[in-house]
Amino acid sequence: MQNNQSRKLAHGAMMIALFTVLMAIVFYVPMANIVAALIAPLPIIWYSAHYDRKSSALVFVAAVAVTFFIGGLLILPASLIFAAAGMTIGDAIFNKKSKVFMFISTSVVLLITFAIQYVIAVRLFEVDFIRESLDLMKTSYMESIKMSEKITGQATPKEVMENLTSMLNTLEMTIPASITLAMLLFTLLFMAVNLPILKRLKVDVPKFAKFSELRLPRSVLWYYLIVLSINLFVRPERDSALAVIMLNVSMVLWVLLTVQGISFIHYMLDCYKQPKFLKVISTLVAIPFYSFVVLIGIIDLGFNARDYIQQKSQK
Repeated sequence: MQNNQSRKLAHGAMMIALFTVLMAIVFYVPMANIVAALIAPLPIIWYSAHYDRKSSALVFVAAVAVTFFIGGLLILPASLIFAAAGMTIGDAIFNKKSKVFMFISTSVVLLITFAIQYVIAVRLFEVDFIRESLDLMKTSYMESIKMSEKITGQATPKEVMENLTSMLNTLEMTIPASITLAMLLFTLLFMAVNLPILKRLKVDVPKFAKFSELRLPRSVLWYYLIVLSINLFVRPERDSALAVIMLNVSMVLWVLLTVQGISFIHYMLDCYKQPKFLKVISTLVAIPFYSFVVLIGIIDLGFNARDYIQQKSQK
C-alpha cells in the first residue's frame, strides 16, 4: 500500500514537471511550440489513464498551478485547456470508455473550459478577446481597402463594400459555431496525436472504427430537417436571436453532414476496392462541393444506401 502511494506521488510529480516543460516550450520556443502544443496533454493523459479520478484531479490542479507560477496569467488559459483535455481523455481510458465517448466528453469539457475563461476575462478583467479580434480584423480589411484605393486611384465599388460588410457580420454571428467546431478539431488532433504515443507506452487505448464505417446518429438528420423547416416557414428576421441560433446550428450540422457524406464516399470506394489515393482526391474535391456532399450525407442517414451499394458491389 505504501509502495503504491509512493509510486502514485512519484508519477504525479514527474507528469507535473513534464507538463510544465511542455507548456514552457509552447510559449517560449518558436517552431517547436507547435509540436509541444499537440503533445502537451500527454503527461496528464498518461497519469489519468493509470490512476483514479481524485488523484488525477489533484495532479490537474497542481500542474495548472505550477505553470501559472512560471508563466503567469498569460500561460494560464492554454494550461487549463491542455490539462482539461488530458484529464478527460485519460479518465475515459481509465474507465474503459469508447473512443466516441472520449471524443464527445473531451469536446464538451473543452467548450465549458473555454466558456468559463471567456466569462472570467470579460467580467473580471474587462477583456473581450473575441470582440477585439473581430475589431482588429475589420480594421485590417478597411486599411487594405484604403491602401488599394490609393494605389489604383479608384473608389471601391459599393457592391464590394456591401459584400465585405455582410461577410464580417456573418462571421460575427457564427462565432459560437466556429468555437464549437474549433474545440471539436482540437479534441480530434489531441486524440490523433497522443493515443498512438500512449499505445507505444503500453497503455490500452480504445480504437476508432474505420472512417468509412462512420454513421452519425440519425437524430442529426432530424435536427437538420427542423432547422430547415424553421428557416423555410418561420423565416426569422435577420440579426434576431432565433436567426443567430439557426445560423450557428446550421453551420455545425453542415459540417457533420459533410463528414457523413465523405464517409459514404469512402465506403463506396472500399466496396468497389478502389485505390486509396481516390479517397484523398474525393475528400479534397468534397470541400468546395460541400453542398452536394451534404446531400449525400442526408441520403446516407435517411436511407439504407450502404446496403444497396454493398449488394451492387458483390454482383
